[in-house]
Amino acid sequence: MRKAILHLKKSDPVLAGVIARVGGYKIQYRDPGFDTLVRSIVYQQLSGRVAKVIFERLVAAVPGGRLTPDAVLKLTPARMRKCGLSKQKTAYIRDLARKTARGKVDFAGLGGLTDDEVIASLTQVKGIGVWTAHMFLMFALERPDVLPVGDLGIRTAIRKAYGLAELPHAKQIEELAARWRPYCSVASWYLWRSLEGPAEL
Repeated sequence: MRKAILHLKKSDPVLAGVIARVGGYKIQYRDPGFDTLVRSIVYQQLSGRVAKVIFERLVAAVPGGRLTPDAVLKLTPARMRKCGLSKQKTAYIRDLARKTARGKVDFAGLGGLTDDEVIASLTQVKGIGVWTAHMFLMFALERPDVLPVGDLGIRTAIRKAYGLAELPHAKQIEELAARWRPYCSVASWYLWRSLEGPAEL
């Protein structure tokens, strides 16, 4: 990781300042499995504290406390709703469970796919967009060069760090990040930390 940080410091003086302020790189990875993606669906558009409670209730509701596709599908939608899940998120999680059980989403095989192939595989599931796929690539599959251009935290951090008048759009971020490659994931982590707001997967 030292190599990545040295590259970012050398190639972008503004990011070098962010890295100096934030300090050591302490990214936390999650297991690249079904339960991690369920967790990311639960956490969508919720505060971390509320999402944590709902996710823990869901885990407690399945036999043995293990979130597997079969275990989820044995729960009724009504039981899932009692955990605090919305109707939409219940449908999304059940769609993920069905597609995983049928082999349409193969978690064991994701590691061998390119970033674009992983995104294509995951976004076939209802409720999983490119942002969620980007988070899975970064925080579960440990891919080093992911750039979540649609993430509000990244856009806000760039505006603040680079003194922009408005939030940057995707093309601007891509142009700026050309100098960060092949370590956009590391740059993104530092930008999130510069706002002191944890990115949740």
